[in-house]
Amino acid sequence: MLRTGDEYRESIRDGREVWIDGEKVTDVPSHPAFKPIVDIRARIYDMAHEEAHQEAMSYVDEATGERNCIGFKLPHTQADWQAKRQAIKRIMYDIGAVVTRVGDETAGEMWSLYDGSDMLNKVDPRFGANIERHIQRVLKTDTFHVSANTDPKGDRSKRPQDQDPDMLLHAVKETDEGIIVRGAKYETAAAYANQAFVKPTIANWGDQELSDYALGFICPMNAPGLKHICRSGFAGRGSAEDYPLSNRADEIDTLLVFDNVLIPWEDVLFYQHTKAATFIRGTLHRYSALAFVERIQHIADLMIGTALHNVRQTGLDSQQAVREKIAQLICYREGIDAHLTAAIAMAEPSPNGLLMPNQSFLYTGRVHACSQLPAMMHIARELCGGQICVTPSAADFANPDTQPWLEKFYSVNERWSSGDRRRLLAFGRDLLNSDYAGHKVTFQLFAQSPPFAHLNTVYNNFDFEGPLSFVKKAAGLSDRVMD
Repeated sequence: MLRTGDEYRESIRDGREVWIDGEKVTDVPSHPAFKPIVDIRARIYDMAHEEAHQEAMSYVDEATGERNCIGFKLPHTQADWQAKRQAIKRIMYDIGAVVTRVGDETAGEMWSLYDGSDMLNKVDPRFGANIERHIQRVLKTDTFHVSANTDPKGDRSKRPQDQDPDMLLHAVKETDEGIIVRGAKYETAAAYANQAFVKPTIANWGDQELSDYALGFICPMNAPGLKHICRSGFAGRGSAEDYPLSNRADEIDTLLVFDNVLIPWEDVLFYQHTKAATFIRGTLHRYSALAFVERIQHIADLMIGTALHNVRQTGLDSQQAVREKIAQLICYREGIDAHLTAAIAMAEPSPNGLLMPNQSFLYTGRVHACSQLPAMMHIARELCGGQICVTPSAADFANPDTQPWLEKFYSVNERWSSGDRRRLLAFGRDLLNSDYAGHKVTFQLFAQSPPFAHLNTVYNNFDFEGPLSFVKKAAGLSDRVMD
């Protein structure tokens, strides 16, 4: 089925406990900090019902005849992956911004669990069935599903058992109904999502075969005992005319506090076995990384468009030094696209029969996209120039006392009026130079895992056989060196 935007809004009026800026939120969809991003998520739901977007945003289930969200469709063909990429592009261009945690990215983490069903079933046969049921539930109900990832962690030189045990989420008790969990997790979008896949962080479980910290489960975001303590939002700090992205597309991050929350056994996806938890962490992003990196390609598009508009309106686009910087942004953008294209073109069947993007191309693409983003933002900032930090506000452009002077000094030629130039500079400021911009680049660096983990994943997924064999033959080494 396909939800509507209004159905989504009503679904998060469910009694959840949400706090922001020291106040308890009584209605998430209408609260000023949440309304803009809730409206974007509602818009995504509504797009799937509109004639202009329906074919790109949804597909018909051959078994039921129902339309479902293309982002939640399990990938079996290259066409499935291409359709997902096109849907993401359509959303970003429609909303005029880049948002990441809207469901399609985090749904992919459940597919990684699906690939690990055989291992998890050896631990407990219920786990594989639980995973399959939750994947189908998200697909059939169009549920806004996110992912609770990292813990506060505390002192990382100590094992979790050697400090306040709640620094890492853990089970404290088993009951007939399920497990009771305590601790905390950070997750973007949790306060306005329906449910989260809560999973173990990258942690030192020691040499234990079993650990109460090695657990993963599905949790509704209104579960009794669950508290959302959110960071301060960017919306409303300045006018939408001066900060269009801050006021339109801020994805609010949440500290989820689990205060003795009951997780029913039917929602437990794995539990205690450190081998299973380690496997899940190692394969967690084998699908979701594609949707994640796709977003960064569209951030690159925004930077190219903003920078090129700016140098064209001031007549600098013909200068060689300027073109070189634009070309650097293009190489960055096309590098991301090339990795994603190759990951799909060289995709291979997964352990459970899905089509898995080529892991080496996908993860090297993620490193390229994330590691180079700060440098590319700096290049785009140079191309926009200092006016993104000195231009007066929209109120001054509208004030009769100051408007004539600003019109005089901000009108460039017959194509670029003061109004358009002000809007471009305000957009560039919010994209590259604002609190929102700084938050965005840090989010992209750490949202899936820290940079060192990105590189470790590249190492673990690269096929070393070719280079090793090449050098063995070229250097005349013995067969023993290949053991």
